Amino acid sequence: MALTELAAGDAAPDFEARITDGTTIRLSEILASGEGVILYFYPRDDTPGCTTQACDFRDGFGRFSGSSWRVIGVSTDSAESHQKFIDKHDLPFELIVDEGADLHEAYGTWREKSMYGKTYMGTLRSTFAISSDGTLEWVEYGVRAKGHVDGLVESLGVR
Repeated sequence: MALTELAAGDAAPDFEARITDGTTIRLSEILASGEGVILYFYPRDDTPGCTTQACDFRDGFGRFSGSSWRVIGVSTDSAESHQKFIDKHDLPFELIVDEGADLHEAYGTWREKSMYGKTYMGTLRSTFAISSDGTLEWVEYGVRAKGHVDGLVESLGVR
């Protein structure tokens, strides 16, 4: 499959996905309610970098919840793993279960990586802000686990 590389101004790929509690959400339905979506992709529940990133979103959540933005995290972990992660770190937002990496593929975050001379497929930590009209307002691939939430908040004018 060819690598999808999205940019600000592009239409966000619509999706239907299962969240931790087993229910299904659909991007187009969320957007139809007038909310925008902050969709952030991370490699693994409860690892140091991913915990830092999730806790940054948790700590900044009040700024998003008082606006028209809904925060949703995505990884290839199971619902059980997600629930433990949510409970352990008091995460106030939903996590999508993307075990087959279909959503990762659609957003271009499923990439070939290498470690210790071996290559494998994995998640490129990335964040997307999807405005309520379905347009990508903010796109950043390869974000740093710590601090990118502040830049996102500033860019979106969230107070």
